[in-house]
Amino acid sequence: MVTASAVPRATARRLERLRRDIDGILPDMVSVRRTLHQNPEIALKEFDTAALVRKRLQAAGIEVLKPLLRTDVVVVLRGKRPGRNVTLRADMDALPLQEKTGLPHASRREGCMHACGHDGHTTMLLGAALILNGLREEFNGSVRCVFQPGEEIVAAGRRLVEKGVLRSPRPDAVFALHAWSGLRPGVIGSKPGVMLAASDFFTIRIKGKGAHGSRPEESVDPILTGARVVESLQSIVSREVSALDSVVVSVCRFSGGTNSNVIPDGVEMEGTTRYLKPELKGRIVAALRRVLRGVCDSAGASFTLTYKSPYIPTINDPQMVALGKRVASEVLGPTHWAEFAHPSMGGEDFAYYIRNFPGALFRLGMGEGSAPLHSACFDFNDKALRHGILFLVSMALEILRGQS
Repeated sequence: MVTASAVPRATARRLERLRRDIDGILPDMVSVRRTLHQNPEIALKEFDTAALVRKRLQAAGIEVLKPLLRTDVVVVLRGKRPGRNVTLRADMDALPLQEKTGLPHASRREGCMHACGHDGHTTMLLGAALILNGLREEFNGSVRCVFQPGEEIVAAGRRLVEKGVLRSPRPDAVFALHAWSGLRPGVIGSKPGVMLAASDFFTIRIKGKGAHGSRPEESVDPILTGARVVESLQSIVSREVSALDSVVVSVCRFSGGTNSNVIPDGVEMEGTTRYLKPELKGRIVAALRRVLRGVCDSAGASFTLTYKSPYIPTINDPQMVALGKRVASEVLGPTHWAEFAHPSMGGEDFAYYIRNFPGALFRLGMGEGSAPLHSACFDFNDKALRHGILFLVSMALEILRGQS
């Protein structure tokens, strides 16, 4: 008979073993992370990254499934008997950004860097897969590890889910871990409900009539018209939606003209809209078109609008967040959990993984003084790798534990 006091001791022994196993692979994982950082690849071109991950998994005797999008890497670790499935996901792509960290392991590829921590995400999932592979005789069910390409801009997670990455087996829980600046190193954090916003992107082309800069009366000035459009778009947030709803409309690129004394025929601008409630999308798009039509008609110009919606809101399952809080507190310590009070207006295609399945996105602290995500000075904090791997492994085992 197992006594009550023996249960905590057994749990403590298992946890100590996990820590030793992770510490055993940690130097190698740091090396992997820095290799990935030196060799970043943008969305859907992660060929070297995928090859490295595939090679490491196969070297451990893990069978890698046939890719669905060429550069994805997916494995299913099956336990001693059938049972539940836990899916763990990490993104692999980098950003088109010139690195300015000056670190020895800085990017070797011009104009491309891991500025969002995906090198660390990939490494943590690789480490978790290696640890869980060694524990397959100790759990029932399975753990699917998805190394995903193209999280940035193209939202390839949506395509992976549509192609059936979650179909067989269907997951009972789906988790992901994302680097987060401003949070103490190794601290895990999240919130129930809406965690991240929908993220839409638009392109506006305004057609006017060019003229010499000295004779503006002969033009239909697309630059002036575009400037009025940019200013007028702010009324969508201030006048079209409730002050209690979070909405962002940002024009992030404005391009037109080739010479300082020539008014061009047209200009092009690109931007993004963000919102937490899906029902706001229709109102935002309608207002965007109405503003464009009004401004352009008054100036005698014309326009075209392209509007894309690659990212839906990321909505965490409250029970999965509660589980994450308990697991983080137990395996890392009570000071290693942070409750986020408000969602972020950033976007994540992990939303598609948990749209129809229970799951949650968690954040991993990079340090209070860490450069922000998507900054040319950002670098994943290697001191957080150990905490991230332990958390992912522990979450998977917690879901699979206790099955007959």
